[in-house]
Amino acid sequence: MENRSSKMVAGVDFGSDSVRVVMVDGATGRTLSEGSCAYPRWSQRLYCSDEISQYRQHPLDYIEAFTAAFKSALSGAGEHAGQRLGGIGIDTTGSTPCPIDEAGVPLALKAEFADNPNAMFHLWKDHTAIAEAEEINAVFSTSSVDYTKYQGTYSSEWFWAKILHTIRKDDRVKQAAYTWVEHCDWFVGLLTGQTDPLTMYRSSCAAGHKALWHSAFNGLPSEECLQQLDPYLVLVKQRYGSGPRHADSAAGIISKAWAAQLGINEQVIISGSSFDAHAGAVGAGIRPYTLVKVAGTSTVDMMIELPERLKNKEMKHVCGMAEHSIIPGYVGIEAGQAAFGDIFAWFKSLMLWPVEQMLQHSEVLSEEQKKLLQEQCSKELLYRLEEAAKEIPLLAANQITALDWFNGRRYPVLNENVKGTMAGLHLGSTAPAIYQALIMSAVFGAKRIFDSFIENGLRIDRIIVIGGIAKKSPYIMQIMSDVLGRPIMISKEDQVCAKGAAIYAAVAAGLFASIEEAQQIYCEPYEADYYPNPDKQQDYAMKYGQYMKLAQSIEEFHR
Repeated sequence: MENRSSKMVAGVDFGSDSVRVVMVDGATGRTLSEGSCAYPRWSQRLYCSDEISQYRQHPLDYIEAFTAAFKSALSGAGEHAGQRLGGIGIDTTGSTPCPIDEAGVPLALKAEFADNPNAMFHLWKDHTAIAEAEEINAVFSTSSVDYTKYQGTYSSEWFWAKILHTIRKDDRVKQAAYTWVEHCDWFVGLLTGQTDPLTMYRSSCAAGHKALWHSAFNGLPSEECLQQLDPYLVLVKQRYGSGPRHADSAAGIISKAWAAQLGINEQVIISGSSFDAHAGAVGAGIRPYTLVKVAGTSTVDMMIELPERLKNKEMKHVCGMAEHSIIPGYVGIEAGQAAFGDIFAWFKSLMLWPVEQMLQHSEVLSEEQKKLLQEQCSKELLYRLEEAAKEIPLLAANQITALDWFNGRRYPVLNENVKGTMAGLHLGSTAPAIYQALIMSAVFGAKRIFDSFIENGLRIDRIIVIGGIAKKSPYIMQIMSDVLGRPIMISKEDQVCAKGAAIYAAVAAGLFASIEEAQQIYCEPYEADYYPNPDKQQDYAMKYGQYMKLAQSIEEFHR
């Protein structure tokens, strides 16, 4: 083992809007400093279209924001920080693939594709490939091998669907793209200088959950199966390299160019990578029988289980399962909701529209007054709605019932065609009442996932919730505890995903023998922050019954 006391590790968390970097003391796990930077092009909403659910990110956003955030964190980590650094771990959103050339260069970094969204990274929430996903499901599920066995219905958010959609839409990209790579794998290759698609690092997390790699299949779906969809997909399989590796493995040493660019020593180990939610589960201290829930714009519900305990379990409609995807040696279990915080953000935007329009056309207020008023409304709106919602009786007359499927439904039983719904609106419905109904719909969606886990024999002894909403809204967290009927623990770590990436780095750099050993020192202890109120159980059960009845009706409507 390396001497931990003289070492430091970095965790890098590429989120949807920005990148965050933490510098962590190798011996204690204490966060020494943080740095963050928003993606400049993404913040301008370039290359995106809400109307068609197209969300693309330019590779320069990742490079530039990472460099700025890393240098900021390093500058606050103390004297000789660059020389003390022993490892860097990375997590990203996913599935976020990008077309690359034979040298592993994203096409958007080439002059001829610099402004072509199809040549960029396809962000996780890009839903342009719904038709292709349906086609993939038809082929994968009826093959001689059921390739949907471990992940369930294939999603438009995932690897093969995004590739198939783009090569059909853009022949120039198809001809120029030697293959495709996930963001989490590409950035590891970028930092190590190992970008050859045939030998570059590929993560167990991305390979298993999104590309359907599994030992039972001897790797990716068969060439015969992919050929039915498009011969190009066969090339992607052939150029996938030797297979995935664990997130805590040493993927390589930082390249001299990047060491000089960042101001760090040339012996820094770059660990493998994972998706952000999975790194967050590691940073939160996931272990067997623990459910870690990320509650942000969407949700991810994660558990780990030994392979032998899942043998012969049919769970493809309940969750996705991938080998070594969260902690090596376990099966990573993942479910989630396609929209959670995004629902509240949508309602906020809806409510602010008339304010913004009136301010824009006001001739009475100065520009400074307009700006201050708009900022105040934006900052306080959801807080005011929440405070008013708290006062509404749970079983008030003419109660509104809502569904959380604003971005389709992930689990259980993925269906990307269903939509968000509100029932019971009347002329007396108020904004706080609607907001309360939206909150309950989001929490009821969480209960559907929780119940499906329990019903399929998964044991849950404790629940840890991480993410922005977990800290920002005690009201929502108390409702979640009441609805699930379980105590809820909230992670106090500000950058829990980045901390998980730092744990990967600490293991890869030889400071610890395993993720579990590092977690004992790096992860916080927990006590319950919220307890279920038994007096409300019956009322919530009644409301949940109404939610499920509405869900059944809407499911039939969209058939």
